[in-house]
Amino acid sequence: MWNTERNAPWGSASDAHEGTDAHEATLLYAGMDHGEGVSPERKLMTAVAVIGNTGKPLMPTSPYRARRLLKSGRAKIYGYRPFTIMILDKEDGAVQEIEYKSDTGYLHVGISVCSKKHEFLREQRDLLPDEREKHNDRRKYRRTRRNRKRYRKPRFDNRVRKSRKAEKEGGVWLPPSLEHKVDAQLRLFTQACRVMPISSAAFEMGKFDPAYLKAEESGGPVPQGVDYQHGGRYQAATIRAAVFARDGHTCLFCGRGIKDGAFLHVHHIGYWKKDRSNRLGNLATCCGMCHTSENHKPGGILYGKQPEVSGLAPATYMNTVRFELLRRLKKSAPDVDIHISYGARTSMVRKERAIIKSHTNDAYCLGKFFPKHRASEEVFQKTRRNSRILQKFYDAVYIDGRTGEKAKGQELTNGRISRNHKKDHKNLHPFRSRKVSKGHVTIRRSRTALKPGSLVEFNGEVLTVHGTHTSRHKSKKTGKVTVSINVEFEQPTRNGKKSAALSKCRIINKSYNTGWKKITASASK
Repeated sequence: MWNTERNAPWGSASDAHEGTDAHEATLLYAGMDHGEGVSPERKLMTAVAVIGNTGKPLMPTSPYRARRLLKSGRAKIYGYRPFTIMILDKEDGAVQEIEYKSDTGYLHVGISVCSKKHEFLREQRDLLPDEREKHNDRRKYRRTRRNRKRYRKPRFDNRVRKSRKAEKEGGVWLPPSLEHKVDAQLRLFTQACRVMPISSAAFEMGKFDPAYLKAEESGGPVPQGVDYQHGGRYQAATIRAAVFARDGHTCLFCGRGIKDGAFLHVHHIGYWKKDRSNRLGNLATCCGMCHTSENHKPGGILYGKQPEVSGLAPATYMNTVRFELLRRLKKSAPDVDIHISYGARTSMVRKERAIIKSHTNDAYCLGKFFPKHRASEEVFQKTRRNSRILQKFYDAVYIDGRTGEKAKGQELTNGRISRNHKKDHKNLHPFRSRKVSKGHVTIRRSRTALKPGSLVEFNGEVLTVHGTHTSRHKSKKTGKVTVSINVEFEQPTRNGKKSAALSKCRIINKSYNTGWKKITASASK
């Protein structure tokens, strides 16, 4: 239980709470639009996790008591994710039954840790949305590097494939993009189990019918029987042929077709929002005059278009990983009673308690404990620890002869993709009047102490570091090569600069990237 008395004995069953940061640990007083019989100042709380001097998890405590223990020397900081203290003069104590509840989403994970009367942890974790694209880029760059090397005989097949290794362990192999999401779910669960006496856990894992979801969203008939075999690609040799046949071999953006001499392309409608899936609802026929780089940018005719049917990746993800995720969860915590739930029950509980829909509220509606004392909601975004882009290209800048303003070389292009590609685009090369700066490449050849998230001061402005790159300049007179490190900023300066030399910046604070960035900490709705 939550104990509001300052002099209450420590270690009793009335000591309950979990938390975030000792510097941020402060009780939040705000009203809620659900829960009855509880005063507004008691409806929101935050907590700090506690372990004994032997490492055994104890009941969480209040931030007030955690600060008192730290100042008196009876406790020390044990960890920061979640914020945990270790009691130096206590090994064991009475604990209550605590339940871990998780809404296992594709991009958004809702977490709620509750006892019978209190909610200790309430978080939303947003995963990386472009994990698949990063793996594809890595594969492309690796193949390019290997093609530049001399010929070498293939290595002897003495490596055990990950699929065979997974089968030996009783599981299944998952693609790297899905493996990342499953690992994130496991890591969040095990982190909570290490510092809190969790006895049971509930996870929302449903089974979905993608064909039915597609028909329901598009307003079409419910698929039955052979409809599952006769999809959009039925009797079409390729996806490209199916898209052209559906659109009548006509550009959907300008109306030009083959009879007009147009060169047709397959365009990803959701490309502007990083939706590059090859489902038919996300593909459209586009001619070469419309399928240009400037039309993909804000203000272009291709930017901002929405696919007719949203992606079915979340449903496919859950159908693929639910049994493997359940197996790994049980293996990681054999002493915890783990069971699964479905979205229908979550929706029913949420409507009965008049709670609006959110990822953390969906997690709260799982399991068997529904305490009236809610915790404050915190949202975290998954971030990359390091930037693996070692080489970066900066395009040349010209003066546009039509407007007199600066424009990059990509904007004043002739539309040719390769030397053998026939032009179907306006030639804008004649409008390159004067070159302001030539294109160049920067390569990061050394590491720096500055990590993404560090703070630097440049021309009186405090800026956040996005990354660093190395520049090499060779003097024409002496031939001497000088190396300088450039710092890239997350936001441009007041003068519009996006980067500056490290020698011109003053380091204020060096950040350690924990892999998660706190977005907001707000009250529940």
